[in-house]
Amino acid sequence: MKSIDIMVEEHENVRRMLKVIRKYCYKVLLDEDIDYDDFYKIINFIRDYTDGHHHSKEEDILFKMMGEETPKLANNGPITGMLIEHDLARLYVGNLEKALDRYKKGQDDARLDIIANSISYTDLLDRHIEKENNVIYKFANNTLSQKVKERIDNECDQIDKRAEEEGIQRKYINLLAELEEKIGIN
Repeated sequence: MKSIDIMVEEHENVRRMLKVIRKYCYKVLLDEDIDYDDFYKIINFIRDYTDGHHHSKEEDILFKMMGEETPKLANNGPITGMLIEHDLARLYVGNLEKALDRYKKGQDDARLDIIANSISYTDLLDRHIEKENNVIYKFANNTLSQKVKERIDNECDQIDKRAEEEGIQRKYINLLAELEEKIGIN
């Protein structure tokens, strides 16, 4: 499925950002001089690219149609697990933002929460992506009817075209490259 191939590519962009986050956290741990505002850029990437663009295709299209075709996947099955992990990721990002706000107000110990929520997010997403790429997506490719696959591809294609028109991919891939360069990831 074309849409799944694109989602796998998007996962690679997300994994690149996970490496950036870990590198920033290590510098926070060492109390090195970094631009803490870069964490807000990371949050923006997560909310708009990972969650807003990518997860919307998974949740609103792929998982929904998989659940309609095979209800046991959605009713306390693997899709439910994926949705719970999406929500847990959102919790970590919200907590990260609160920790950043506290740090900006002079609460130095908030650096612990910056690291804890960032690393929790990176660990969760790395394992989550592995499950989606190697289990959920393969299951979809192997079990969904051609008609359903075409519907998924068509609906995802509409989202991707709209994102292309709005410059979503370009904007966030450029941001990713900027942060990789700034933090020293080649």
